[in-house]
Amino acid sequence: MQNNFDAFDKTSANFVPLSPVSFLNHAETLHNERTAIVYGDITRTWSETAKRIRGFAQGLASMGIKKGDTVSVLCPNIPEMLELHFALPVSGAVLNTLNTRLEPETIAYILNHADTQLLIVDQELIPVVEKVFDIMGSSVPLIEISDPNAPSPHTLGGKNYNDVIETDVQYEAFSGFPDDEWDAICLNYTSGTSGRPKGVVYHHRGAYLMALGTIAAWQTPHYPIYLSVVPMFHCNGWGHPWVMAMLGGTVVFTRTMAADTLLSAIEKYSVTHFGAAPIILQMLTDAKTDDMQAFEPKVKVLTAGAPPPPSVLEKTKAMGLEVMQVYGLTETYGHISQCLWQESWEELEASKQAELQAQQGIAMPMVDAVTVIDRSTGEPVPSDSQTQGEIAIRGNTVMKGYYKDIRATEDAFVGGYFWSGDGAVVDSKGYIQIKDRLKDVIISGGENISSVEVEAVLFRHPSVQAAAIVAKPDPKWGEVPCAFVELREGANADEDDIISFCREHLAGFKTPKKIVFAELPKTSTGKIQKFKLREIAKSLD
Repeated sequence: MQNNFDAFDKTSANFVPLSPVSFLNHAETLHNERTAIVYGDITRTWSETAKRIRGFAQGLASMGIKKGDTVSVLCPNIPEMLELHFALPVSGAVLNTLNTRLEPETIAYILNHADTQLLIVDQELIPVVEKVFDIMGSSVPLIEISDPNAPSPHTLGGKNYNDVIETDVQYEAFSGFPDDEWDAICLNYTSGTSGRPKGVVYHHRGAYLMALGTIAAWQTPHYPIYLSVVPMFHCNGWGHPWVMAMLGGTVVFTRTMAADTLLSAIEKYSVTHFGAAPIILQMLTDAKTDDMQAFEPKVKVLTAGAPPPPSVLEKTKAMGLEVMQVYGLTETYGHISQCLWQESWEELEASKQAELQAQQGIAMPMVDAVTVIDRSTGEPVPSDSQTQGEIAIRGNTVMKGYYKDIRATEDAFVGGYFWSGDGAVVDSKGYIQIKDRLKDVIISGGENISSVEVEAVLFRHPSVQAAAIVAKPDPKWGEVPCAFVELREGANADEDDIISFCREHLAGFKTPKKIVFAELPKTSTGKIQKFKLREIAKSLD
């Protein structure tokens, strides 16, 4: 007998394209009078925020912005940045957030590569845009954000952001749902730790599921008070702007990320959640004073961007920060695995707990697979904490592809997975732990050395503020570990002191053979640009 399961068609009653725009609709009706935004003297409800968002989307349409147009944004974490995470999808345009710490040459490259039709810029960053336009030899239309908390005299004569917002909103025309959930919602560029950034295209479906998966994995309740720390130009703030709308959260903005400012905001507004790179967590622990009480109740924190040193996790726990390590890439909308706390860890010493917390863990709920595969055999590596493979990912929160680069997209998706470039092992519980970026593994005399392992030891030295390990060419061993070290203010450790400390905790072949004291080049998300350090190491004696 033939079944009849395929007799049904999709209708508007039973099939709606998935999009985070639906979270704005939810916030506008269910959370309308709850506080959405706190920024200096500015406080707005979700109803007020939604009205501004739809009015801005309509204003963009009046300017000629249409579906599929790229709109680039150069702006720190302020309320307008959150509004744009909804306004641009509502208008049908594609949101391209720009790293505010990029040099003008790279911004010029991105604007050209992204086919930018409009640039929205915070007025404080106008001097950067002037240099960008000089490099391009042309300009693009501008909308300028005037922030009362950071008044700036700079302008290029662009329209004022608030003047674009239309008050008589045609709600039906700007409800914001895409025709197809596969439509592009964002274009994000990789951080450039290894050269030219690549354009990563996100779709509405992935953005929606990323938000849902975050809520489940982070066990986030309704009405969180969220401190905006993760730059919204980085993987769209890990999807957190969309999460906060769904939950009716309050988003607290500080604009600057100084440690004392963040600590003050946590205390003043009773912050319950935030995300931050490990370097921010280290800043907070360094700023803690002896008389500062641990936060109670604990503040839930997600950290990602680089494996956090266990020593930092140990200190944040003592501060009342409940930190969970997550892992992801620009190509996966941000985090796709989590180091879920295990009850069996409760009785362990704090240092061992911190070591376990630094793992990348297991797949988050919205991801089909996060696995470690031996590229030579195509098989998953054994769960022995020893055998290294490459992290491979499959799921709805994997990018559509690289913008205008079909070859790179095909290479990234070989074998039905997205290949991360991260070398890792798997323990007996199925938890993944990164050992290194594959290109960062140092092979000395035939022995593999994990830069992550050596860096973790360096971070334990009381004089070390930041550290990075790269390979230095060596005529005998092929290459040896070279350490680049930033010292804490007032510290006076020398090369012999650092090397001696490492010898106490590492095998001889893993101990750095050269120490370079310098400020480390970093991206705005705290990632150390090792490709620059490798070039320096090649020239060292």
